[in-house]
This record gives sequence, structure tokens and C-alpha cells, in this order.
Amino acid sequence: MTTTTPPYLTGHFTPVAEEVSATDLTVEGSLPPELTGRLLRNGHNPKPGVTPTHWFKGSGMVHGIRLRDGRAEWYRNRWVHTPALDGAPYMTEHGPDLTASAAGTHVIEHAGRLLALCEANLPFELTPELDTVGAYDFDGTLRTAMTAHPKEDPVTGELHFFGSSPFPPFLTHYVADTKGAITHSAEVPGATASLKHDFAITRRHVVFVEGNVTFDHTESSGIPYSWSDHQPSRIGVMPRGEDGARHTRWFSIEPGNMLHVSNAYEDGQGRIVLEGPTVDREGFRLSWNWWIGAPERGSEPVTRSYTRRWVLDLIAGTVDEQIIDDLPVEFPTLNEDYLGAENRYQYAVSFPDEKGFGGYGIVKYDRTTGARRIHRIGDARMPSEAVFVPATGATGEDEGYLLTVVSDLKQNASQLLVLDASGLDRIATVHLPHRVSAGLHGSWIPDSTLEGSAG
Repeated sequence: MTTTTPPYLTGHFTPVAEEVSATDLTVEGSLPPELTGRLLRNGHNPKPGVTPTHWFKGSGMVHGIRLRDGRAEWYRNRWVHTPALDGAPYMTEHGPDLTASAAGTHVIEHAGRLLALCEANLPFELTPELDTVGAYDFDGTLRTAMTAHPKEDPVTGELHFFGSSPFPPFLTHYVADTKGAITHSAEVPGATASLKHDFAITRRHVVFVEGNVTFDHTESSGIPYSWSDHQPSRIGVMPRGEDGARHTRWFSIEPGNMLHVSNAYEDGQGRIVLEGPTVDREGFRLSWNWWIGAPERGSEPVTRSYTRRWVLDLIAGTVDEQIIDDLPVEFPTLNEDYLGAENRYQYAVSFPDEKGFGGYGIVKYDRTTGARRIHRIGDARMPSEAVFVPATGATGEDEGYLLTVVSDLKQNASQLLVLDASGLDRIATVHLPHRVSAGLHGSWIPDSTLEGSAG
């Protein structure tokens, strides 16, 4: 009997086999001195000899690149040392173990803490050198899982996040203050067991998305979700504030599934505009089969993923929706100073289409003119999510830099690319000591947000 290596363990996704540290990295071009901090990026990277049953069950590995004063001081990669890394099961005789986490989806900073995230579990705190501190439950006040996509309000500094479960309560919304203390939590009425991976905040609302992917106890991959034509596809709108949950409204939308939000905001007419890449039924089937290594899969981890816009009229109770671009994209980002407000520019990673045609790139959208610009990465080269870093003293929304880590199969190497976010021109390339496997999400952490950042 022959066994085929699943796609999430081959090519750009081949796991890194060891933890390394390197200093004084080679730089081509000129790193802007204002880029003083750390680019951290997370992704699923099972240990050698381990073949997870689903891409998302691979253990998390965080890669860090330390920049300071025009130099690339170090690179480090470390597994997030959770019980699951050593084989501890998620389900126990006492119920789920929220510390048995892959911790492989995202890594953020809030209130001076670095947190590695995976939506079915508690966060895991890391040191600035990427060593694992342990599970973090907000001093005992977080008793559910935490989304891997929290939103820090650029105006208040508060962190909004949610816990989702296939069992009641299906959805709980939280707010943590700038010091990291949870100040508000509320169960969201009307939610279902639909998979909720990401969400949005606006200046006045919290926006949840329930697609056609929902809990399925018969799914054998270890991630118990599947597409259901019987699961309604909906958008939930909850006013922000202490009493907002009981005023939640749900709006029906076309069938589909969205993993990541680009942004949401209230427009001049008070309507909520929400955007993000979505897949249809066939796109989800081809993507899911890639995620579990099944036959009849797409050539990429996301297939038929096109940017969609919803406009919700809260007065009329209507939703207008349309696909606004036919380029397959995922991992949308923006200047997060505009998170929750109307933004002109968005960025994303472009993928080959469902037949494997077209290359990888970093895309910039101008939402005012409708223009689309693509920085082509090159043959056999795959970029990671492009993290936006504002330039010092910037007055324009796109004045800043995009940071992306490239997996280069021909050279068996990786580089950090620093692009000008305005024109997508390359400013600098940092050569990393080994090839970094393609991953998921990350953050730029300025030194000013971390204590002891001299290391």
C-alpha cells in the first residue's frame, strides 16, 4: 500500500525540522531605520515524523525577524510548546482541554504580551525571544476558546475577540482593555454552530459572519466541520456597548464561507460595508480536500476565493452583495489605523486559479478607483501575508511598508521582502538562514510595545 504525502507537508509547506537562531542577517537594499521591532509569523509546522490528519492540526511554529536601525539583527524559529506538541489530546474524559492547542494560526501583541493563537483553545504567551511562557486565560477570566483573529480598536486600544463553540453558548463576545483585563463579555443571541473564524468591528458595531460550514460530528479529519446546504448563511450585527448583545440582528446572505475579513465600516449613509474573500460550495470542497489531503482537491490551499462586498442597510433591513474582483486571493490586510473605518487601500496574497494557472503575488487594491496592482513574487516563490507597517510621520493611508516572508523552492531558501506599500516596489531583502515553510498570519511588533526589547 502506498501512502501519499498530504499537500500541507510538501512543497512550500514542507515543515521546518529544527529550531535555529541566526544573527547579523544579510540585507540587500536599505532597511528603513524606522523599522525597529520584530516581524513575527505563525504557521502549522508538525514535528518530524508527525503527520496530522488536517492542515490546521499541525503544531504551531513562530518565526521571528528582529530589525533595528537599518540592520537585521536576528532570526529565530520556535515551536509553541503546548501540551499538544507532545501529543496531549484535545478531548479528555473531563471534556475539551483548552490548553491542548496547536497554537499555529496567528501571533499578536496586546498589553505588552505576545500571544500565539488558535481558535479552539486558549492563547499561549511567548517571550520576546519566542520561548513559551504558557497558556494565558486573562487571569482566570477567559473560560472559553479565543478566536485567532482578535481586533484591536485603533481609537480606544481595546481588544475585541470572541469564543466560538459547536455547543451552546455558540458565541461569546469579549472586550479587553489596554492593560489586558477583560472588561466585558456577553453571549451573542441567535448564533449557531456555524464555523466562525474571523469577524469585524466598526466604530459602532461588532459584525459576525456565519457561513454554510458548520459542526459535523461525522467528519473524521479531526476538525469536525463540513459544508451544509441546510445551514443558513448570515451576517450578525451587534451594537457595541454593555447592552449591545440583546440588540443583535441577523441578515441572510448568499451561500458561501468566509475565513478572513478585509475590513468593515459605517459609510456616510449609516450602512455597514463588509468585505472579504469568500468561497462557494465547490471552492470550499476543493480547499477542504487540500486541507485534509483528500483526492479531487485544488492546486492551492484556497480555491475559488474571491473578494466579496456586503452593504447592510440597517434601516431597510436589506443586504446588497457582490463579488468585486475575479482574482483568487486570501490573507487580506490593511493599514490597521483604518480598522473599523472607511479605508481606501487593501492588500492580499494572490494565488494561482483552480487549475493551477497564474502565479503568486502581493496585491494592492484601491477601493476608490477600483484599480488593482500586483507585485509578482516570481517562479516557485510563495509570499506570506503582507503585514503593513506605517511610515513614521505618515499622513497618507498607504505611506508605509509591506513585510512578507517568501518561500523559494528553487533556491531552497527564504527571504523577508520589504515593499513600499504605495507602489509595491521592493525596498530591501533580508536573507534568512533556511527556508521558512509557508504559514498563516503574523504581526509587526514595534519595540515600543514590549519591555526588555533590547534582546
